[in-house]
Amino acid sequence: MAIGLLIIGDEILSGRRQDRHFAKVREILAARGLELAWVCYLGDDRARIRSVLRQTFASGDIVFSTGGIGATPDDHTRQAAAEALGRPLVLHPEAARLITERTQEVGLPLTAERLRMGEFPAGAELIPNPYNRIPGFSVGDHHFLPGFPEMAWPMLEWVLDTRYTHLFNALPRGEQSFVVRGLAEATLTPLMERVEAQYEGVRVFSLPRLDPQRRTGYEIELGVKGPPEQLDTAIAALRAGALALGGQVETAR
Repeated sequence: MAIGLLIIGDEILSGRRQDRHFAKVREILAARGLELAWVCYLGDDRARIRSVLRQTFASGDIVFSTGGIGATPDDHTRQAAAEALGRPLVLHPEAARLITERTQEVGLPLTAERLRMGEFPAGAELIPNPYNRIPGFSVGDHHFLPGFPEMAWPMLEWVLDTRYTHLFNALPRGEQSFVVRGLAEATLTPLMERVEAQYEGVRVFSLPRLDPQRRTGYEIELGVKGPPEQLDTAIAALRAGALALGGQVETAR
């Protein structure tokens, strides 16, 4: 199952806040032998969020969404999810209880606006929030979290450790690479295709960058990702091929 990440909020796209979710979610997943297949940044536009969610609900992917589940006018994720699913928004009774308790604890009046934070698409399940107990929600393999990193990250870990332990380290993967100079990517492409065809499950990658030593031309980090038992022979074949083409090969920094 592919894993995707939706990062929602005008404040991210405008630069008023720097996104911290992408790097941290990659780290959380990597610790469990998982990786992201895609990431999508969206503003607070209900129609656009709804459109994207329709696609992701149909994809079969595991999706984590951060942001937009509050009750202010610029929060649209709960409503967009319900519309994408064709379900009504309903007040989850357990969410209502948690919101009521939290409101009483902080000495605020319980209002209809605060209770809206517990209105989720019909059939949703709660994601516990260890920070202030105001929950997120899951619908199938879609998991909706607050935008605050302090809340979202432990909630995401809870979902993984509760729902998806059977996927942890299911496909061990590794990576090896080296630097090659003096060759163009187009020259290396047939070699890369041959190595991928020869070693099942191995993906070859090419990362060109300006040559920091010569300040002219560029160097390429060339490497392989895939099953650890395949990597030594695949990288050896890639290195030998680059040398045969006249490239200068060095250890990757």
